[in-house]
Amino acid sequence: MPFINLKMTPGPTPEQKARFIEAVTKLAAEVLGKNPATTHVVIEEVPADSWGIAGETVAARKKRGA
Repeated sequence: MPFINLKMTPGPTPEQKARFIEAVTKLAAEVLGKNPATTHVVIEEVPADSWGIAGETVAARKKRGA
């Protein structure tokens, strides 16, 4: 029973997240041979000011267009 935990900054709509969960579940089945009925996918939204890349918050990067 795979448990897939995805972390992203807020932004995607509920419909986009549902499609993403479906796609990740299918990918686990195709690539890893996992049963979709027992595959768990969780999306955790992390605020952009709580996520950093290269010493800078994602919020700051978005603000300057990076």
